[in-house]
Amino acid sequence: MQIISEPALLKMVWENREVDFTEMMKIVVDIEREILAIDGDMHADLEKMLLESGSLQQNLWGANIYPSKENDEFLEFTSFINIRPSQENRGMEIMDTRIREKISFIVQKLLK
Repeated sequence: MQIISEPALLKMVWENREVDFTEMMKIVVDIEREILAIDGDMHADLEKMLLESGSLQQNLWGANIYPSKENDEFLEFTSFINIRPSQENRGMEIMDTRIREKISFIVQKLLK
């Protein structure tokens, strides 16, 4: 697991991953600090790492990336940590298009 705050090569992150998922990597994005944690067994592990680094819970959102896919199939906005009735997100998928756009922007900026 690692926190990425500066642009990194996705190919290198994928090749050096610790978790051996065959086609995807779990990420948690801090939409306020514009950083992400990547390469955990569970989104909750990545979330904990970001909380310990100073992130606030309400700014953390889970997603999955599929390095071998492109466009709409590259990023999936689904995680148990996204279930937040207090933030009007009642399911695992992020429903707010502004949050989804912010996550996409951060992922594109940090994972080249």
